[in-house]
Amino acid sequence: MLHSTSLLPHNNRFVFSFRLKPSYSYSNPLSFSNFLSLQSSSQSSCCRVARISTDTLEVSPPPPPPFHFRREIARLAALRDRLAACASLDQRLRVIDADSRVRRFFGSRRGLARVLASLRMSSDQLFLLKCLVAARQEHVLRLDETESLEASAAADSAVKSALYALAEMIENLDSYNGNAGAGLGMALEDHEIRELNKLLETLAEIERFYDCIGGIIGYQITVLELLVEESFERQNINWSHHRHDLNESQILGINAPNGLNLSEDTEYASQAALWGIEGLPDLGEIYPLGGSADRLGLVDPKTGECLPAAMLPYCGRTLLEGLIRDLQAREFLYFKLYGKQCITPVAIMTSSAKNNHKHVTSLCERLSWFGRVVGAEEGQWLVTKPFSPLSKPGGHGVIWKLAHDKGIFKWFYCQGRKGATVRQVSNVVAATDLTLLALAGIGLRQGKKLGFASCKRILGATEGINVLMEKKGLHGNWEYGVSCIEYTEFDKFGITAGPLAPKSLQAEFPANTNILYVDLASAELVGSSKSENSLPGMVLNTRKSIVYTDQFGRCHSVSGGRLECTMQNIADNYSNSYSSRCYNDVEDKLDTFIVYNERRRVTSSAKKKRRHGDKSLHQTPDGALLDILRNAHDLLSQCDIRLPKIKANENYIDSGPPFLILLHPALGPLWEVTKQKFNGGSISEGSELQIEVAEFFWRNVQLDGSLVIVADNVMGSMKINESGESILHYGQRCGRCKLQNVKVLNKGIDWKYGGNIYWKHDVQRSEVLQIILHGNAEFEATDVVLQGNHVFEVPDGFKMKIMPGSPGLAIQLDPIEQDMMESGSWHWNYKIEGSHIQLELVES
Repeated sequence: MLHSTSLLPHNNRFVFSFRLKPSYSYSNPLSFSNFLSLQSSSQSSCCRVARISTDTLEVSPPPPPPFHFRREIARLAALRDRLAACASLDQRLRVIDADSRVRRFFGSRRGLARVLASLRMSSDQLFLLKCLVAARQEHVLRLDETESLEASAAADSAVKSALYALAEMIENLDSYNGNAGAGLGMALEDHEIRELNKLLETLAEIERFYDCIGGIIGYQITVLELLVEESFERQNINWSHHRHDLNESQILGINAPNGLNLSEDTEYASQAALWGIEGLPDLGEIYPLGGSADRLGLVDPKTGECLPAAMLPYCGRTLLEGLIRDLQAREFLYFKLYGKQCITPVAIMTSSAKNNHKHVTSLCERLSWFGRVVGAEEGQWLVTKPFSPLSKPGGHGVIWKLAHDKGIFKWFYCQGRKGATVRQVSNVVAATDLTLLALAGIGLRQGKKLGFASCKRILGATEGINVLMEKKGLHGNWEYGVSCIEYTEFDKFGITAGPLAPKSLQAEFPANTNILYVDLASAELVGSSKSENSLPGMVLNTRKSIVYTDQFGRCHSVSGGRLECTMQNIADNYSNSYSSRCYNDVEDKLDTFIVYNERRRVTSSAKKKRRHGDKSLHQTPDGALLDILRNAHDLLSQCDIRLPKIKANENYIDSGPPFLILLHPALGPLWEVTKQKFNGGSISEGSELQIEVAEFFWRNVQLDGSLVIVADNVMGSMKINESGESILHYGQRCGRCKLQNVKVLNKGIDWKYGGNIYWKHDVQRSEVLQIILHGNAEFEATDVVLQGNHVFEVPDGFKMKIMPGSPGLAIQLDPIEQDMMESGSWHWNYKIEGSHIQLELVES
């Protein structure tokens, strides 16, 4: 059986480690999450956005004597209840002082109180330290190599021994000069005092954030309950009866949920996407970027510093930049349809792991906040040295309580937002075609509280599933709702977590992708509930070993787990209740819903670094790139453009992809828009096509080699507003490019060069045709063959034309007429016809 647990900080939640046998490693992790909010400057003064913090603990192995979980849970629960009944800090101190562990730890020797007084701790700080001791986490305070608190009744911890020694020092020194602080200075060095102060700050954050479950004490109770539950499940005993006293609904069944298939019901899908575009002024975006992304192994090549996932250079830009330009593409589409600027407020949850918050903030500053404006902050326990818990970001389920605590919901409301879409930074295909827009459109139009974008599961994916939950309520009512089950919880529901069999229970359920639509008011009700409901989906993930290095440089690997919250399980709060059992199509009536699409148009993640010799590209940047290229193939082949087929991933283990095609999302982002800008031609195997311009025309272009088109003003230009801030104005002074009856022939990418990193778009070229558009520059090529290496760079305010010459090429460079400077000499006019968008090329 398991023994006691101890705290270790990890990933914005607490991480716990434990063993069947006693262990001598210790840790205590804590993580804080930050919200970084991007908004239009015109609204920036409406609400103030505050900082956000959350924490994470790991539990370290138990000491020798057998540990009685029920007895410990009962002790802590009684303590939590007594503390909750207190009306003042003095009362809370009296209650915590009466705890047996606290009394033993702080009351064994004379002089200890004087040592604490010499540290000049406030009553609040003393209370936090005593909570730490009451929760059996004295090891966090250890100052020497004493290994076990329980092993010796004479010395409860190293720090206690040190404090006893201090007390004697102080008494001796008092006889000389009465200066207790001098004795302290000899025992605790400045850096140790700084670490102690950091620990106190961390404990204060934990106590505040987890107030909904009883602060530090309640957090430890939750961990112990989940550990017992897991242990009892292995013995086929239902611990939930003991844990919740039958105060919850009983789950009677889980089924695969029905929902709109966007790839099959294309007419309704188009209509739903239009609802999403129409509703863009009512929507915000939420990006949980707090993960440490250890599996990516991302390191700054210049400094050697570990970097978070948001900073991964992918297809020529960081993953975070990719999220923002996907959003800008939707805003550009809104402008083209309605002629209005729409700047979506974005809330970004960061963490302290790998300086996540610092790197994200620096990137946003370097890119002028993407033409937006901001408010921000952060969060994080595993002990690496005395008073200094090791921290990593915690579960993204804390996002709803954080958003309430720090005013993010009010910030959204101030800008007129009713709902929000949520996506994770590592998923590089989430905004493909109409998936996100249709999800948001249905959510807004039908007044739903929560929606999932889902797809088919695949072999080897460490991902949860979406389910239709059927429960029997306490009063005999029937409850239904679309929710999800994390892969770490499959055993609990009798779902096999191993390889997928064609007819297995697991294969029936769709993948949970963490692409969500949320109704903001409904989410705030949960986040502000002051109960464990505000931290949805709490699970103890015990599937991974915890590896850390202590203050003595020793590396430890212990069986352990993290107490995680999952943002998508907020769905468990939105069940609909009926007096009788529902058998068919209940999903249509629910407050929760789900939409489906082909997997590569919903999820493909760059989560882990591909290791040498690996035969699988799943969840690697390499594999995600192949899905991007498959989407490009699907799109352009519908435009009567001939392309080589992309084979299965295993064909590209030791070689590059068959071609590289990277299209700016503002060319659509809906494929029915993009398809009207391309028609005819071919792209040969080994070719490269990069288009970074939205106003683009392709007719009968044959590409054999590399063609790179980049514009300074892809969707519009930056303007200085009345507050002196640079804001992106869509549709103004865009770069433009027309190619008609053009053949591009060059040597292109050197596919034999061993240094090519295709998913970074870091390649060596032998030859390339480059078209560079500055400002509102325009480029047109008609009825020509462009062979070999060329760079056509067009200055701001000019139009370049390439035509057949006699012989060779005729190049004409003319200034754009003054009355066309803003709108250009031509543009695409977007119109809604029924449930579709039609484009018309308009010459000025």
